[in-house]
Formats: sequence, structure tokens, C-alpha cells
Amino acid sequence: MFDFRRSLHLRPAFLVALLGLQLAGCATVEFDEEQTPPGAVTPPSTQQMAPPLVPPAPRLATSPVPQVAAGSTIALLLPLTGRQSAAAISVRDGFLTAYYSQPAAGRPGLRIYDTAQMSIVAALNQATQDGAGIIVGPLTREEVAAAAAYSGPRPPMLTLNAVPGTPAAGKALYQYALSPEDEARQVARRVVADGNRAGVALVPSGEWGKRVLAAFSQELSAAGGQLLEVATYDAGSTDYAAAISQVLRISESEARAKRLESVLGTHLTFQPRRRGDVAFIFSPGQAQAERLLRPQLKFYFAGDVPDYATADAFEPDSNANQDLDGLIFPDAPWLLGGALVESVREATSAAWAAGGPHRNILFAFGFDAGRLAAALRALSTQNASATSLAVDGLTGHLTIAADGHVLRDLMWAQIRNGEPRVLN
Repeated sequence: MFDFRRSLHLRPAFLVALLGLQLAGCATVEFDEEQTPPGAVTPPSTQQMAPPLVPPAPRLATSPVPQVAAGSTIALLLPLTGRQSAAAISVRDGFLTAYYSQPAAGRPGLRIYDTAQMSIVAALNQATQDGAGIIVGPLTREEVAAAAAYSGPRPPMLTLNAVPGTPAAGKALYQYALSPEDEARQVARRVVADGNRAGVALVPSGEWGKRVLAAFSQELSAAGGQLLEVATYDAGSTDYAAAISQVLRISESEARAKRLESVLGTHLTFQPRRRGDVAFIFSPGQAQAERLLRPQLKFYFAGDVPDYATADAFEPDSNANQDLDGLIFPDAPWLLGGALVESVREATSAAWAAGGPHRNILFAFGFDAGRLAAALRALSTQNASATSLAVDGLTGHLTIAADGHVLRDLMWAQIRNGEPRVLN
């Protein structure tokens, strides 16, 4: 068996010859010290270079990924230079971890194209001419929209983002994304499954909040739930009292007390009350805002109401998450743990001086993209439907819907004493 850890000390030119890994000559990628991940082999500045080698991650025995036929090629399209390079490099490193975990005898060829150095049309043309059996990427929404509109001949394509209104999988187009809207739909189903049918929503103002709220509302209604009221808050602020008072009708309670004092002509000892028909609160948002919002909900007498959020609300930080106690949310196994997660962490920490990718979700995203690509390529050789595919990954249990979208079934957790506890 080839020793991947020893290979970290081999010369890049030898790695290229040994592994058959190529970068497209028309899209040379230069890496500086800031771009190259810890422990990676830094390639020479030539027209053909080897990306950094990372160790394999053993697959779960309960979730085998079909192997790609020998001799087929994968094209990986990423903006490895320019404004999106940091995200793209994380995705690439995860992809290569999955790629090198495949047995060498069945591993396909791989070419990487820098979409920051060439147009999407040019990249798709070149990848197709180079004999790609499947294209993975591109990454940004704009690039995916351009790729979906591409009318020329190409192999099946697994994009690393999703855009509405694109052709279905009949055009061999599969869309894989870390979608907060999909998470919101899962939250809506969980809320109703937990027996909480009527509640309120507190969402950050702006386009992100609108999209997440729309997805949640639609799914909640379809599941038989009801959204009683919605309020938005400025995520850049630190005081969410107005929005909380609105959805919980605290201000109405205070107004009633003032009217009663006016009628009686005396000062009353009074404690405001929240509305009594709220069975849940949906409060999607980023972790920094959530850590401010949750204590304020408790201050306004809603600490006992089940509070649900999307994965963005949680970032591993034992010193800061005490304020999130009680919060319920879905998240990727990469953040919450599991057998596959531990095997990947062990492999990467052994190879990278800085301990590997830690909890970088884009690394996990790239890793799962590599496993999906292998599975899709194998299905095409078996003439099987993509909807039969199922892969346990770092970002969730992955399946493919009839319209070509990759669905992620996430794990569930609740913050208790500042730590996430996995729920059934």
C-alpha cells in the first residue's frame, strides 16, 4: 500500500508522475506562502504543478462510495487565485483529501482549472476537450449561473453552489451547496415533529434573512405549522429589544398596565408578560448575533420557549457559547462529530504541522464533493439513476433529488452548558 504520510517528503515532480495529477496548462496557478496550507508540498513555479498532497481519510464501512473506473478523468473548476482564492483553496484541500483516499489502482485522473484565470465557457470547453468524465465546480453563484447556461457538449457536472431557475438533472447538472434555505426547511419540519405548531420568527434584516424566512415559512405551512408573527432586527446592532417586544407582544402588556393605572389613578406593581400562544421561536442568524439575541429572549420571559436556528448560529467556542444555552439547531457532522469525522481529523492532523483543517466547513464541503464525484461517475458507468445515490459525508447524509439538487440530512444538537449535545 502506498504510504501517503511518507509521500509528503517526496519531490513534487515525482508526485506528479506517480499520481497522474495535473493542473491544466492553460490555467497556471501560483501559490504563495499565505495560500499554501500548512504541511503542503510547495510546487515549483512551472507550467505544470502538483497541488498540495494531503493524506487519505478512511471511509465508513457502512457508507461505501462506488469507485470510479480506471482511466476516467475528473475536472475540478475553482477560482484558486484572486478574491475567492481562500474559500477555493479550502474546498480544493478537502476535495484532494477525498481524492487520495481512493485506492490508487481505481483512482481517476484529475485536472484542476483556475476559473479566476479563464472564463467559465473556456474552462468547460477545455475540460471537455481534455476528456473529463465529470466536471466538479464551479464555485460562486455567478460562475454556476454561467455554467448552467452553457449550451455546448460537456460531461455530467456537479456544481459547488446552487442557483434558482437552472435546468434539472436531465441535462446532467447536479447542484451541491451549503444552503441556509435547505437548513431552514429542515428546521421547520423538526419544529412540527417536536409538536410545536405555532410560533414566531426573529430574523436579521436583509436578503439573507428574507430567503431563509421564506424557505422556513413555506415548509412550516406545508407541514401543518403556523407562523404567528415575524420581526426583523439589525444584526449590526447589539439591542434587539424592539423586535423581541414586537413578536412577544411585551409592549401590549405594558400598555395594558398603563391604561389600568390611568383608570385606577394609582401606581401598580407590574411585571410584563409575553404572549401565551408561542410554542416555538425561529431565530436564524450568525453566531455573534445569536449570542446577543438568546440572553435577551430570556430577559423578556421567553427562555423556556424552544428556540430553533440554522447552522450559522453555532461556532465551536466553549468560552462564548454559554449564552446560547437551550438553542436547538441542525449542523454538519464535521462540527458535531462521528466516526468518519474522527478518521479525517486523525489523517489530516498527522500530516499538517498546524493540525489540519480543524472545523473549516469549506474543507468538509470539498471532501464531500470529491466523494459525490466518484459516486456519480460510477453510477454513470452502471447506467443507474442518481436518485439512488446515498453518501454519508462530513456535511451530512447526502442524496440527490429528482431535480438534481444534492440534499443534506443534517445532525441535530442543543447547546447545554455551552457545549453542543447531539439530539436523536
